[in-house]
Amino acid sequence: MTKRKKYSKEFKLDAIALVIEQNYSQAEASRNLDINPNMLGRWIKEAENDDGQAFRGNGKLTPEQEEIRQLKAQVKRLEMEREVLKKAMVFFAKETK
Repeated sequence: MTKRKKYSKEFKLDAIALVIEQNYSQAEASRNLDINPNMLGRWIKEAENDDGQAFRGNGKLTPEQEEIRQLKAQVKRLEMEREVLKKAMVFFAKETK
């Protein structure tokens, strides 16, 4: 089984620049770089669609994804606090009877 090749962000951006800025065809650029033409096409689409957030790497989140993660953590914490307050209210209600 062959190991999957990993390409750096800089390599991908340089490959895209060959096609977009230097007017190489996708086939010619991919042949010169020894990569699959479909992969180069996918890189170009990803770079066009992601507004500078393309090729973040493993585990790196977009600002929107990071905000969602933080908000979910905050919601979880607030729900736990609410449960504690509910239990305290029940406890003190029993104490006053």
